[in-house]
Amino acid sequence: MMSDNRITIASGNEAARLALVESQLETLFEVSRVLSRSLDLRQTLRELLGVLHDRERLGRGLVSLLDEERGELLISALHGSDVEPFETVSYRPGEGVIGRILERNSPWVLPRVGDEPSFLGRLNLYDRALPFIGVPIRLGEEGAVGVFAAQPEAGDGLLDQRARFLEMVANLIGQAVRLARGVEAEQRALREERDTLRREVRGAHGFDSIIGRADAMRLVFDQVRQVAKWNTTVLIRGESGTGKELIANAIHYNSPRARAPFIKLNCAALPDNLLESELFGHEKGAFTGAVSQRKGRFEQADGGTLFLDEIGEITPAFQAKLLRVLQEGEFERVGGNRTLRVDVRVIAATNRDLEAEVRAGEFREDLYYRLNVMPIRMPPLRERIEDVPELARFLVEKVARMQGRELRITDSALRLLLCHDWPGNVRELENCMERAAVMSADGVIDRDVIELTGLDVGSASQAEAALAGRAPPKVDLDDPNLDERERVIAALEEAGWVQAKAARLLNMTPRQIAYRIQTLNIKVRQF
Repeated sequence: MMSDNRITIASGNEAARLALVESQLETLFEVSRVLSRSLDLRQTLRELLGVLHDRERLGRGLVSLLDEERGELLISALHGSDVEPFETVSYRPGEGVIGRILERNSPWVLPRVGDEPSFLGRLNLYDRALPFIGVPIRLGEEGAVGVFAAQPEAGDGLLDQRARFLEMVANLIGQAVRLARGVEAEQRALREERDTLRREVRGAHGFDSIIGRADAMRLVFDQVRQVAKWNTTVLIRGESGTGKELIANAIHYNSPRARAPFIKLNCAALPDNLLESELFGHEKGAFTGAVSQRKGRFEQADGGTLFLDEIGEITPAFQAKLLRVLQEGEFERVGGNRTLRVDVRVIAATNRDLEAEVRAGEFREDLYYRLNVMPIRMPPLRERIEDVPELARFLVEKVARMQGRELRITDSALRLLLCHDWPGNVRELENCMERAAVMSADGVIDRDVIELTGLDVGSASQAEAALAGRAPPKVDLDDPNLDERERVIAALEEAGWVQAKAARLLNMTPRQIAYRIQTLNIKVRQF
């Protein structure tokens, strides 16, 4: 009779175990679904603990993860009734039941948690009369990085089975933690790269990147600093090659819109029909070749800045279309009938006399006043000739990076550059420096190399330069850093290329300076 009872009890336990296994398999499937829904680890873990409570009667679930900086276990998710705030609760490795599970890196099953002396009860959550199961959370073969714990409703003789189930769930949690940390690391790296790029862009397009010490350029800098703070439309005026685009860059990257797009368009490069499509976009099928919808520059620049270079080149027919978007901030794509609204700051630039074109009826007066809210005039290089030496050195360094070699420009070359009017402005100076670098075999750009570039300086004698208010600066002939050739050239320039006078400046005889000119291969200028 007793054997029959034992068989019945054994059969009952086996049935309960099988039922538990079947339930756990279904729960594991649901757990895997929960973990795959979102990359928000905290929210996912809270949902997972809810599933275990509802389906497996594993209440008061807890997930704690190791904070590498603090070296402590911090609670990431908790499930239970009347739970106290847990943000300040932490465990050091080896501290309490939770800390010892982490330190040992092995599961711990307590038939009655209140009987364990190391149980701390900091959360004021667990029923001391019930069992407690805690298992480590591992990342592959690495050590434990956290602890997953729960409390069954009662001891039913299947605690070991439930502990193995919690280990399986902990392995899934470990994979989710690995994925979340990997994504977080990638996002952190992307943010750092983004911030680095922003700093580089801001540095490349900030005021430090624009060379100019002349009073005219200082006025430009003051205007840019003020106008950058606001959303005012800016019209940059100046001759071709004066650096109008650099000023537009500086305005955008020093404005509150610096993190938004900065879109550029040269209005002179396109006819009206293409310019309209380029600025406003087009719908699919709007014209032959429009195989898909396309956003225009205004849409691309939404929230940021649109730079319209050569604005004076657009035709009167297109000026009316541009005026509407500048006034109302709205437009339609080509071939579309839906009105789009954008928030775009417009910076325009031109080298044309718009006032004369307005009087001639070639440029709309209302568009002119819409653009000319804040005019900034870029001075031509001839009006800030004192900036030429610094600009030339900067451009030589730029060419050196392009050619992958060291280049140096001498003082005599710089003094020669001061004698040119630079009708092509900075662009002409840049071309001159690139030609000079090509012509320099040893990487030294001196006055002879400058003359080989074809630069016209014959008409700008010292007297003419002085009359223009820009005589070449005097050089300290006793400067120990000045080499012999440069010293002789400087003396000749100061003496107006009169050899006898230059000899006196150098405390030489005319024969000695003639010998120096010959041996140093100095080309004597004739006036």
